This record gives sequence, C-alpha cells and structure tokens, in this order.
Amino acid sequence: MSRVTTIEELEAIYGNGAIAEASTAKVTDRIIPEYRKLIEGSPFVALATSGPEGLDCSPRGDLAGFIRIHDERTLMMPDRRGNNRVDSLRNIIRDPRIALLFLIPGLNTTFRVNGRAFIDTDQALLDSFIMDGKAPRSVIVMEVEEAYFQCARALIRSELWNPAKHRSPKEFPTPGQMLAALSENRVGGDTYDSEWAARAAKTMW
Repeated sequence: MSRVTTIEELEAIYGNGAIAEASTAKVTDRIIPEYRKLIEGSPFVALATSGPEGLDCSPRGDLAGFIRIHDERTLMMPDRRGNNRVDSLRNIIRDPRIALLFLIPGLNTTFRVNGRAFIDTDQALLDSFIMDGKAPRSVIVMEVEEAYFQCARALIRSELWNPAKHRSPKEFPTPGQMLAALSENRVGGDTYDSEWAARAAKTMW
C-alpha cells in the first residue's frame, strides 16, 4: 500500500491540478433554465449530509420533478415516508451543509447541487406537497450555492441503464434475510419479505 498524504502528492499524480475549462465553466450558483430541465426530469436523488456522528447518504425517490424549484436559488424536497431514523434531518439541524446528486433513467449525464438547508413544517407548504391524500411531515428547503452537471463517464462505464446488465433480485440476499442474519432471527426472515409489498403500498406517501 502506498498512501497519499499531502495535496502536493495528489496534484503530482493528477497533473498538478490542471483542470479543463469545461469542468469549471459548468459551475454556477443558481438554477439556470438548462439545469431546471434536469431537476424536473429526475425521479431520484442521493442526499448527502454531515453531522457529529459522521456522514450520511440517503436515497430519495418520487415522481419525476418531485424536487420543487421555488426560485433560481432555492429547492424544496418533501420528506416522504421512510424508516423514521431521520438521519438526514438530524444532520441538517446540526450542520446545514448538504449535497444532491440527481439521476435520470436513460440519461448518462448526472446533476449535482451543493448548498445549505433547513427543515420547514409550515402547514401550507406541507399541504402543497400532498400525494395520495397525504402530506409530508416536513420539507427540506435548500439554498443553492453550487450547481453543475457531471461528466457521463461513470454511468457509461457502469452501463447503469443497459437492460442487458440488469441483475435478478434472486442473485442477492433479501432485506428479510439480511435482517435475520444481523438480529439472530429476532426480526426479518421470510415473513418480513412476504409482507413487504403490501406494507409498502400502504405507506408509500
């Protein structure tokens, strides 16, 4: 193992920090019309936060365009039903820095937004995000500091959207199996897996 421990060593490996103009010209502090289309077309985002206990990266998915563009420097994301751990929300309260990575099925270009956020529970705002008769319990309001699209190489290399590369769920352990293994069979198992679809359908929103 040869550990890199200084910025100088790192820059020597990667060309002494030489960055193509295209890699910097794409960065802005607001949502431009072209970037708006990416946000409105995305049904999935990875939400990264930081807190005293460490980092958290949480998957967030909904109907395409579920992250609302309030204005060119403000995004709003409803906090839909989940596992009630509220790891991301705890982090935001203690450290407002957050990052979003948007994915759009079939598109190799991804989109990133960095900024600061707070949690809003104004009832009128919550009601504006009602789905299936249910409002979120809170909304994450993000103040945009940096926005840019990401190079497509990672998705091209991974062939993420190639149906021929999709794997069967049967090749992997189920949530029930993983829970059973981690809890000495106190929770999880076949019952957990068999009841999951019906349980999720009732608690989707």
